[in-house]
Amino acid sequence: MSETSALSAVPAPPHRDAVLRFFHGPMDCGKSTLALQMNYNHGRQGRRGLVLTKHDRSGGPRVTSRIGLGLEAVEVVDGLDLVELVLAHAQVDYLICDEACFYTVAQIEQLADLVDGHGVDVYAFGLASDFRSQMFPAAQRLFELADEVSRLQVEVLCWCGRQGRLNARVVDGVMARTGEQVMIADTDGAQVHYRVLCRRHYRSGDLGESRSAPLAASSA
Repeated sequence: MSETSALSAVPAPPHRDAVLRFFHGPMDCGKSTLALQMNYNHGRQGRRGLVLTKHDRSGGPRVTSRIGLGLEAVEVVDGLDLVELVLAHAQVDYLICDEACFYTVAQIEQLADLVDGHGVDVYAFGLASDFRSQMFPAAQRLFELADEVSRLQVEVLCWCGRQGRLNARVVDGVMARTGEQVMIADTDGAQVHYRVLCRRHYRSGDLGESRSAPLAASSA
């Protein structure tokens, strides 16, 4: 497992096997930005790809980044067969899978099938753990199956200045410990929003003095 802050994707040489790579990190660490950059880098070399997402912050079938980048994408609903999706196209060299932590475990298996059986490179991006600091089932399966796993960390800080590692759900100014695993919210200071905390303050539930200040969002 490697620490990675910036990557430049290059086309896969024809002599090597396709790869399944998983990039994970806390909210606001630049996962969606990197996903868009990798799609651009592959596309400019003439490779054909599909961009997938699920539960993007925009509320629609798009991959969006907080620095203003965005791109139309295929929305991954629970019943979507990703192998059938790819085979319905004349040629797909790679997939960009944003918010892959929200996919079903069966869909992660399908991504592995595309790599091993069809030579499609898969680049998956997502959170590793939820607001309870428990791994998403899809993320766990990616850890188990991926050829490469990289943790992204682009200076996401807790309110105390330590490195932000865990995603906290805040409800009415109080850190939540129970509830549905997936609840899409942003950082606008609404009744329900998300914060990135260091391990110490995540475990203690201490949100700091400026509890209304939005510091993070549901995904990057």
